[in-house]
Formats: sequence, structure tokens, C-alpha cells
Amino acid sequence: MDTMLSWIDQHSDELLAMYKKLHAIPELGFQEFKTSAILAEELRKAGYEVQDKVAGTGIIGTLKGKDPGLTFALRADMDALPMEEKTGLPYASTHPGTMHACGHDSHSAMLLFAAKAIAANGGIKRGALKILFQPGEEGYGGARAMIESGILKGVDEMVGIHMRNNNEARVGEAVPAVYHSASCKVQATIHGKAAHSAWLHRGVNVIEALAAVVNASCAIHADPTVTHSVKVTRCSAGGKAANIIPDLAELTFDLRSQTNEVMADLQAKVENAVLAGSATVGAKGEVVILRSSPAADHDKALIADTAASIAAILGPDKCLPPTITPGSEDFHCYSTIAGIKTAFIGLGGDMGTGGHTPTMCLDLSALPNGAKIMAHLVRAKLG
Repeated sequence: MDTMLSWIDQHSDELLAMYKKLHAIPELGFQEFKTSAILAEELRKAGYEVQDKVAGTGIIGTLKGKDPGLTFALRADMDALPMEEKTGLPYASTHPGTMHACGHDSHSAMLLFAAKAIAANGGIKRGALKILFQPGEEGYGGARAMIESGILKGVDEMVGIHMRNNNEARVGEAVPAVYHSASCKVQATIHGKAAHSAWLHRGVNVIEALAAVVNASCAIHADPTVTHSVKVTRCSAGGKAANIIPDLAELTFDLRSQTNEVMADLQAKVENAVLAGSATVGAKGEVVILRSSPAADHDKALIADTAASIAAILGPDKCLPPTITPGSEDFHCYSTIAGIKTAFIGLGGDMGTGGHTPTMCLDLSALPNGAKIMAHLVRAKLG
């Protein structure tokens, strides 16, 4: 174990160089062609059996032990965000309008070097290790696509890792489980009837219907013991002329819930608000679920394992309690859809202005910490 962890220290400059290389070439979901090619080649050089182009740009590297055992997976996401970087870093994005503002580049770099350290120091004794680089986490359905590929059949347990904002963990700290909320985007369309505004009785004004729908959505209630929210985040109706009764309106809802059960309740009530609210003025509403991510459903025993590895690497006092966040993560599809036991490590990285901001940057001293935690966890699970 000590030799493997020392290997990461000895190769920390290479780890940081890989992070900077990935940071400079951010790519959007399912367009991670350069990123995935680099990661796949590095895994092959390390001795992994590699399957690339999974679900488009996904990668799975496999290392097998001699003895029977569980199939254990580590996952990192690869995609970036559609925003212009304003950090001024020497390794800033070279792709205009695209930035690694959520730390996915750091996740991939840490996982790659954890995988390298394991392979370079005796591999594993039992079972199988799967190294998973996932495309399209930022609302593109990447986890679902990986599941649907069938490539994850037989995986027993999976652990992910993500840099956390300063209020959750600082450099040198980590949490053994992040409990994300369920997230859902709902698109509503309201159809009315156009008319000249002088003869409004001949039309059906979708703006009046829109107002009824918004009011109805504000009156939605769910289990008060579960954190949840429903809000309208976009709406549009009407054209340039002020004397025309508009016949089409569109609005988008953002739904959040700490449990999947309450999310299902919210979805049903939003749909009813759209249909019934529209009908109050004679309009017709339609509802489409654009995308959703389930709430976390982690395995307690696996959380204990991640906590033990964090404590071993950073110290017992640096392993913080599990954290609850209103943010979402499609990683939780692996447990709720694929039935894999999961845990999700939150690593302190001093993210400055925080994720999804154009000035977000990391304290790079955190990266060896993450690689060591993952490598330690694999050695503890698979020998």
C-alpha cells in the first residue's frame, strides 16, 4: 500500500500536467473526442484492457485479479460547460466558449493516476476493477447511455468523486458521501387561439393561461419534511405586435427534491398545474420531461469503506460527515437504474468562486489526495 501511495507522490508532476492538458481542451457532452482519446491511450499504456467509444465517447478500462471477487468500478466524468473561461490561467481553455468550470478535468486526471498507480504496483489480487470515464454528465444523460450500452452488467459496486465548493470541504478534507437531490427540467407548451386584440373574445390568450399556470405551480405542496422546490425558470409568449392575442406560450420548470418519491409527486402536480391552469381560460397545455437525474441512494457499507480510505490518506479528523446538497448528479442513475451499490466522494479543492462560474479554479494540491483515496480504496476492496 505504501509503495502505491508513494508512486502517486513521485508522479504528482505528471498528474498535474495531465490535469492542465485536459483543462485546456474542454469538450461538451458526447463531444469529448480529444479527451477520451488521451485517457484511453494512457489506460492502455498502463496495462488495462480498454473499451472505447462506449455510448459514443465513454471509456472503460478493466484490470483483473487472479482470484475470484467482486467487480468494483471507479467513475469520473469528462465533459465541460458552454461558457467562456475568465481565469487568466496559463493553461486556460483553448476552445472558445467552452470551459471546464465544474472540475471534470480534475476528476479524470485523478482517476487516471489512481488507475496507473494500481497497475504499476502489483495490480489487484481478486475480482475485477473497472475504470469508467463517462461522457455527458452535464444534462446530456451520459450515465443512462453508459447503462444502456450494457457494458456495466456485472458491476457490483461503484464509487465516484467530485470536487466540492468551499462551504462543504476545503483542501485536505473530504466527505465519504455526497447526497445530491433529484433534479428535473419540465417543458410546458400552451396552445391558445390568435385574434385581434380589439376582439379578444374571438381568441384564447395564452398569456392569461401562462399566468394561471404559474400561480398554480406556486401553490404546489409536497412532504414538508423533505427539501424540495418548484420554480419557473424560463417563459415566452407573444410577438412584436402589441395588438395581437398570442396563441403560443412556452415555459420551463426546474424541480428539485431530496427524495425520488417526492420528485415523482412534484412531476405529477406540475403536469396537473399546466393542464388545469391552461384549461381555466380555454387553452390547452402540454408537458414534456426534458431531462432528470435521480436523488442519491448510497450503500451504507460502501460509505464506511470510502470513509476509511479518506481517514487513512487525510487523517480521521479530515473525513467530514456526509453532505446533502440541492445540486444534482447523474451518477445516481447507476444505483437507481442499474442497481449498483454506490458511494460518492466529495473532495475539498478550494474552488474559489465555485463550480459553473467563468473564474472557477482549483488548488491543484488537492489532486494527489483524490488519486490516493481512490487507489487506497481499490487496494482495500480488491487486494
